[in-house]
Amino acid sequence: MSMTMSVLRKSFLGIAMASATLTGAMAAEPTKGLEGALSAAMESKRGILVYVNGQSIGGAVTHVEPGQYIELRNQEYGRIVVRWDRIDGVALP
Repeated sequence: MSMTMSVLRKSFLGIAMASATLTGAMAAEPTKGLEGALSAAMESKRGILVYVNGQSIGGAVTHVEPGQYIELRNQEYGRIVVRWDRIDGVALP
């Protein structure tokens, strides 16, 4: 019985350490994922949805300045500038 507990403890410790490492890596690079998604949308010239403070803004990405702002355009507005730190998320088709 104690051998089973020892194996379970080692397994749990391994899972906890892997989870902490993965969480740390994900927290360290959230802007890289966002920057990559926005750059891909700009290169493909496809529309995206940018979520800002619970609202969504649709448009095509025309410029990405990592850490500063992104610029979009859509049929209603010729130029939309969104501060980088206000972006909650993006949705790509």
